[in-house]
Amino acid sequence: MAKKDSQNSSKEKLLAEIERLKKELKKRKKYGLVWEEKPEEVVEMCKEKLPILKEVKSKEIMTDPDKPVNLLIEGDNYHALSVLNYTHEKKIDVIYIDPPYNTGAKDWKYNNDYVDAEDPYRHSKWLSFIHNRLRIAKNLLKEDGIICVTIDDNEMPRLWCLLDDVFGGNNHLGTVAIRNNPKGRKTERKVSLIHEYAIFYGRSSIAKVKKLEIAPEDKTHSYKQDSDGSWYLPVNLRKQGVDSLAVSAKGKTSDRYYPIYYDPDSKKISSKIKLKIKILPIDVNGQKRIWRRGKDAIDEMYQRGDLWCQETRNGLQVYFKFRGGLDGEPPESIWYDSKYSASEHGTQILDNILGKREAFQYPKSPYAVMECIKVATTNKNAIILDYFAGSGTTAHAVLELNKEDGSNRKFILCTNNENNICTDVCYPRIEKVINGYKNSKGEKVEGLGGNLKYFKTDFVDAKPTDKNKRKLTEQATEMLCIREGTFEPVTEQKRFKIFKSKSHYTGIIFDQLAIPEFKKAIKDIKGKFSVYVFSLGDDTFDEEFEDIKQRVKLSPIPEAILRVYRRIFR
Repeated sequence: MAKKDSQNSSKEKLLAEIERLKKELKKRKKYGLVWEEKPEEVVEMCKEKLPILKEVKSKEIMTDPDKPVNLLIEGDNYHALSVLNYTHEKKIDVIYIDPPYNTGAKDWKYNNDYVDAEDPYRHSKWLSFIHNRLRIAKNLLKEDGIICVTIDDNEMPRLWCLLDDVFGGNNHLGTVAIRNNPKGRKTERKVSLIHEYAIFYGRSSIAKVKKLEIAPEDKTHSYKQDSDGSWYLPVNLRKQGVDSLAVSAKGKTSDRYYPIYYDPDSKKISSKIKLKIKILPIDVNGQKRIWRRGKDAIDEMYQRGDLWCQETRNGLQVYFKFRGGLDGEPPESIWYDSKYSASEHGTQILDNILGKREAFQYPKSPYAVMECIKVATTNKNAIILDYFAGSGTTAHAVLELNKEDGSNRKFILCTNNENNICTDVCYPRIEKVINGYKNSKGEKVEGLGGNLKYFKTDFVDAKPTDKNKRKLTEQATEMLCIREGTFEPVTEQKRFKIFKSKSHYTGIIFDQLAIPEFKKAIKDIKGKFSVYVFSLGDDTFDEEFEDIKQRVKLSPIPEAILRVYRRIFR
């Protein structure tokens, strides 16, 4: 009997395992990018250590209190992004990144080892590396935020599929080919490569690329000036293209296929009054097309002076004054201006600033980065994040844009310090661009101004003990100041601290017994407060602040931080 029961039990376990495997198989993708996941040490580390930020005061740059404070974070970008998930969730307008291109030339490390062309898991390691960061970076973008990733042919096909997976294929906003190497990359067997790509994706369906301003010379070349001084573009009223057929596949005729009448003597046009000449939207090949406007709009357009007939080599055509597009034109998919050249406007600019050619290989042209930012946002107070900061080109581009249009965009840059790239290249470049420098010819270049805070990643133990919760709270001061944008100290005591910005204050209370003392300290301070109170649980302390609830916004810590980390590191 015992033997039979044992057999039944084994059979039940086997059937249960079969059902489990069936469910697991159903979850698997039927279409999409599949690669072998490779564990990454910096990711696994976060199961035992939680990232925080520590400020390096000696590297602070402050030139103008009226300008925004930019951030440079030295450390692995996975850890930096984890911290930013708490401080900047859904606050970033644009993410611009230029990740390792995985050329096989040992241009990046995975788990402290360079990945070369002979590594059989080269592509899987790269995909795991990029995916780990894209997944948590997405949380930082606003709903209408845009990410732009530059890449070359080595990983372009896989990156496109990966971005589809993370952001959704419908949110692909376009891919631009940028002529970044006009001289070309010469090889024995392959086409000479003179370009790379910038791939744009939106966080959601409301994201869209921005129109680029029309240069005055382009406007006068393409557009015409009306008698009242306004500009318009002459456009044929007959629509062309695949969506312009008058008769559908089902044989239904569009209501935009109708006759327009014209009197060549009076120049009158009407869709309602039958005049001497009848014009239908039929092209030179006899194909029935449609008009760009409905029948009811024709007479009104004519009365307004926005519609006319013109004899062409293809016969009589109807034109109208298109007044849209004057706020700019959609960006095109090929950028070939010489200012995008990495050698002429990337390497040379960096050499001029730092005065040493060995500083960094293949830096981007700031003009290419500026163009990508312009395409992604028109917000002149935008926050731009680059978590593969390299030589600091994105910081340079943001500061140049601010000078160009008097804006207050902010940048957040993250980079490790491999080969001293942060301390010897990225930071010195930003410092010189802000404060000014002498170029390679000894000429003085005026600084662009701006402010910078420099942080390094650090860690506290992740085990959820009371001791570790207290330690995380004590070490979270910089994170909270970054979250609130309050960097100027007002009061720094052992049991509580107060910081301020131009618009509000931040209070951090490390001991809830100090609440009465804290309230006394802020009694005569005018302004709103964000107050963070240490709690081993998730207490709100509403009762303690009932009398000044109109002035304060309360948040318990470190539970709010731990919730973010649990989501990321699950």
